[in-house]
Amino acid sequence: IHHGEGTDERFDYERLAGVINGLAPDIVALQEVDCGTERASGVNQAKRLARLCRMHYAFGQAMPYQGGQYGDAIFSRFPIEKTVVHPLPYHSDFEPRAAVEVVIRPAGIGPLSFVDTHLCHRSEELRIQQTRRLCELLPSKDGNPVILAGDFNSRPGSEPMNVLLSAGWIDVVAPRSVIDYILVRAGDAWAVKEVVIVDEPIASDHNPVLAVLEWSGDN
Repeated sequence: IHHGEGTDERFDYERLAGVINGLAPDIVALQEVDCGTERASGVNQAKRLARLCRMHYAFGQAMPYQGGQYGDAIFSRFPIEKTVVHPLPYHSDFEPRAAVEVVIRPAGIGPLSFVDTHLCHRSEELRIQQTRRLCELLPSKDGNPVILAGDFNSRPGSEPMNVLLSAGWIDVVAPRSVIDYILVRAGDAWAVKEVVIVDEPIASDHNPVLAVLEWSGDN
């Protein structure tokens, strides 16, 4: 959400919430979220947007910034049972990065881990290290079903994405992926029913990506 600032340089939370609500998602991954920073006039953006969307929320700090925090947020129509913020590898010359993980319990699925991240935009080497760390944190087998989403700053076919795909992740947005992805594990029983990429040139500098997934597992 580009710290809440649209491409018209306006901070318009009702507009951002309108884009989200128009897609009627169950779970949302937001990147570039400010909490209490000077540039955002002290607004807790995750809290404000979640209220406008009538969803539960979790915020994960990647780094302190301008008297507040900067990181990623997850919204959920289901209560959030647990939140964990996983620091990712970084060099002191670059911004710290993190992955925020929540556990929710949609009816008919059971506990589900949803993970939101935003990888380094300046270093391919760091992105490779960060995707390797994600694979360690989220193994391809065992545990809850997992959905991994966010801005990976990596094109399809790049080495960071190859790290993930080689570890058993599936890009459900393919072949329309650019640098924003929604990934599921090959061993989890998801069927991709629909993918929508919204042409939204003002509210954000990225187009929203929606995937409709259907669970066919035993839970």
